[in-house]
Amino acid sequence: MAKKIRETERRHFIRHPMCFPLKYKIIKKGPAKKIKEGRSTTINIGRGGLLFSAKHSAESNSVIIVQIPFEDKMFNVKAKVVHCTKLPDSKLYNIGVCFLRFNEAFKVKLIEQMYLISEYRDLRSLQLGREISLQEASKEWIKRYSKRFQRLYW
Repeated sequence: MAKKIRETERRHFIRHPMCFPLKYKIIKKGPAKKIKEGRSTTINIGRGGLLFSAKHSAESNSVIIVQIPFEDKMFNVKAKVVHCTKLPDSKLYNIGVCFLRFNEAFKVKLIEQMYLISEYRDLRSLQLGREISLQEASKEWIKRYSKRFQRLYW
C-alpha cells in the first residue's frame, strides 16, 4: 500500500487511457551511445508524459525519442525516462516518460486530438451510412468537444 501511495504522489498530471501506435529509440549514455529501438502503443497519456510497453528496458533519466505516426506523417517527440517496470509473467517493460519541453507536450496533445477526431470520423461515417472527410469530422468534433477536451486535459 505504501508503494502505491508513493507512486501516486510522484505523478504531477492526470493520465488518460489512450492507445495509439508509436516507435521508440532509447539512447544509452556513454562512449558507445547504444540505441535500443522498437514498436509499441501508448497505454496512457497526460500533459507531462506518456506510458507504453516495450521489449527493452530503459534506465531512468535516459533520453528517448518517441515517433508517433498519424496517416502519412511522423511526429518526433524527445522525452526522458522517468521509470521502467518489468511486467510480471511477461518479457515486457512499462516505460513512463516525461516530455522535455512544453512544445513536445503540446505536439502530443495535438496528435491525441487527431486520433480522437479520426475515431469520431469513423463513428460518424457509420452513423450516417457514408464516408465523411477528415476535415468535415474535424469541424464537427471541434464544435462539439473542443471545450470539454480542453477542460479535461489542460
